[in-house]
Amino acid sequence: MRVVTHMNDLAAEGGVLAIGNFDGVHRGHRLLLDRMREIAVREAVPSTVVTFFPPAKVFFSGAPYLASAAEKEALLASYAPDELLVQPFDAAFAATDAQTFLDALARCAPHTIVVGEDFRFGRARAGGLDELQHVPDRLEVIRLQHEGGEPISSSRIRAHLAEGDVEAANALLGAPYLAMGEVVHGDHRGRTIGYPTANVDLPSEKALPRGVFAVTVDVPDGGTHGGMANVGPRPTFPGEAPRLEAHLFDFEGDLYGRTVTVRFHAHLRDQRAFDGLDDLKRQLARDAQDARDALGTVLKG
Repeated sequence: MRVVTHMNDLAAEGGVLAIGNFDGVHRGHRLLLDRMREIAVREAVPSTVVTFFPPAKVFFSGAPYLASAAEKEALLASYAPDELLVQPFDAAFAATDAQTFLDALARCAPHTIVVGEDFRFGRARAGGLDELQHVPDRLEVIRLQHEGGEPISSSRIRAHLAEGDVEAANALLGAPYLAMGEVVHGDHRGRTIGYPTANVDLPSEKALPRGVFAVTVDVPDGGTHGGMANVGPRPTFPGEAPRLEAHLFDFEGDLYGRTVTVRFHAHLRDQRAFDGLDDLKRQLARDAQDARDALGTVLKG
């Protein structure tokens, strides 16, 4: 997969393009990307994903994003595009007029473009499907997908995460919500009470649920371990910055300076303060058992 960061760097010609923000790569996005893959294979043409980081809504509203640039690249790579454009969305790009955007796409002479029915582009969202249809040989428009009578959207997923409801978020995503980051040194307090944790460094702009969760953790050697994670400020130790701390079951090794992927499967409980370390250790033992129970099917699979 060739990865580029500017519209003018697109090289694949005569192929199928999937265009969208793809924040979190939820079920609606997956349908669109599956269609791109299907056309590319059937027509034996190259496939290209055109996406933006940060997503437009994040840039304009300051909302947290669901997927960092690296996370988005990893998620989109599973659709095996020949080319991936992650266009930086900044003030200059936001000011790009619709015709300039169309001209950049036209240089690729696309066979097919696949977009969602709400796709807009150009300064002030001036461009839409009527203008876009003149660029490719064929324009395919994917209808919005619904769940519970409402369209599936990144905004709905952000709202569920803000409530700690990862199960509802995952239902819209079609997969467990993930966070990728480098393991950094913490205070090493967890190892002194029998629960060493990997402290995962994440940008402040990343949307994260708050609470204690059953998780799986992909480690650099290719293995996946069940575990439990605490996300947010720690009530027992006030004044410390919020963090993501994951305890991996049945793992021994050094992860410092390496990138791990944490996937959230189930909410176990909200955060609370404890009456000393003994109280904390008793609760962590209960959390560990609850997490193993919640992950039983996942880990067996």
